Amino acid sequence: MSPLDHGEVFILEDGGEVDLDLGNYERYLDVTLSRANNITTGKIYRDVIERERKGDYLGKTVQVVPHITDAIQDWVERVATIPVDNSGEEPDVCIIELGGTVGDIESAPFVEAMRQLQFRVGHENFALIHVSLVPTIGTVGEQKTKPTQASIRDLRGLGLTPDLIAARCERLLAMFCHVQPEQVLAVRDCNSVYHVPELLKEQGLIDYLWKRLNIEQTLPGASPGLDAVTIALVGKYTHLQDSYCSYVKALEHASLACHKKLTIKWIEGSDLEPENLIANPTKYNNAWQDLRAAQGIIGKIAAAQWARENKVPYLGICLGLQLAVVEFARNVCGMTGANSIELDANTETPVVVYMPEISKTHLGGTMRLGLRPTEFQANTENCAIRKLYGGEATVLERHRHRYEVNPDLVGQFEAKGLSFIGKDETGQRMEIVEIADHPYFVGVQYHPEMLTRPLKPSPPFMGLIKAAAGELEKHLASL
Repeated sequence: MSPLDHGEVFILEDGGEVDLDLGNYERYLDVTLSRANNITTGKIYRDVIERERKGDYLGKTVQVVPHITDAIQDWVERVATIPVDNSGEEPDVCIIELGGTVGDIESAPFVEAMRQLQFRVGHENFALIHVSLVPTIGTVGEQKTKPTQASIRDLRGLGLTPDLIAARCERLLAMFCHVQPEQVLAVRDCNSVYHVPELLKEQGLIDYLWKRLNIEQTLPGASPGLDAVTIALVGKYTHLQDSYCSYVKALEHASLACHKKLTIKWIEGSDLEPENLIANPTKYNNAWQDLRAAQGIIGKIAAAQWARENKVPYLGICLGLQLAVVEFARNVCGMTGANSIELDANTETPVVVYMPEISKTHLGGTMRLGLRPTEFQANTENCAIRKLYGGEATVLERHRHRYEVNPDLVGQFEAKGLSFIGKDETGQRMEIVEIADHPYFVGVQYHPEMLTRPLKPSPPFMGLIKAAAGELEKHLASL
């Protein structure tokens, strides 16, 4: 999945690569989802074709209705009963997000399946929320509800009548869309996405759902922001910030827990390279100005060197860890030709190499994916990152990579002060790196941003924010 097509690719605990929407549900609801929660047309058609090949349909003609629509409903009902937290209990409510636009040919079988599902489960167990953009036309800022009215008319023609409409205005929509005014939610822009639940609560959403589905729901309180903290996020796709959405969420969650107001400086990694001083001096100077002004850094080679040499808190994630090791090899260990074979297949000193079990010819579906253990090594009890994890001997985090630090060179790095304090269960794969005589210089091979929650921030990001604010030592002493 390309970030340019899909935005950030989110990794589930079982290794499923999915759209970021599922990541947002995991974070907001503090649940753990699986591949089964991601229903696609391809999965449904594959399931129906396999059943037909096995003879489940007894030679009957396989059609969209009822076979495809039944398969969709069966899938939804099956997934709705799977526990999503440590309680092991069956969920009370299943949220179904039907993507696309009303009238799209791609979503037609799913719309029909939902029409049938409302009768299969009963009216009291099915509530429909229609989300619609109300565009603003012209310089006068007039909002137009006609597109929403048309989409709801089409939806009702397909057999689905919304219980709630999430849009920008109320009166006309209620009048022309066959709902009461209190069933129209004005979802206006907010300064923070975390204000949206309170906005919906103020408009009676909780009370409506309590009556409609006979459930109760509570919302946690929010933490106020106080002092500011600035983090430089250096990356390859910063021109498409959706590619780093989980990074942003992890930083936000850690900032909320630390009572800090977060400012992110977005820096394209290539803008920091020396050759860009000639090609585009303005971008080069602006990028370095933002980097030097930051209190903490998430980034690549040039950023890692700046952070290491100037004692600025640094967090390297996946490629960020690998490039921090490359930088250390070049500038501390004297390996001038050091590089990752991902970036230079002919490098003289391969600091980062293919993992032995990974295919070098097939790129699709061949990465090391999903939830995997990382074991802290002996005598690492005083390391900052281990303390942030509560002193645990083993942590479970989600992975998505096909390259690793060359294990043959680890001894040379550690002799110069780069400590690999976390490894996989075999002890051969480097998972966590830390520099001891530094306020906070940490690299992780996994993606800790995937498990961040609004009320349970990711430990590596928590450490970065605390260190950037000058509060890490005090925080570690309190653990």
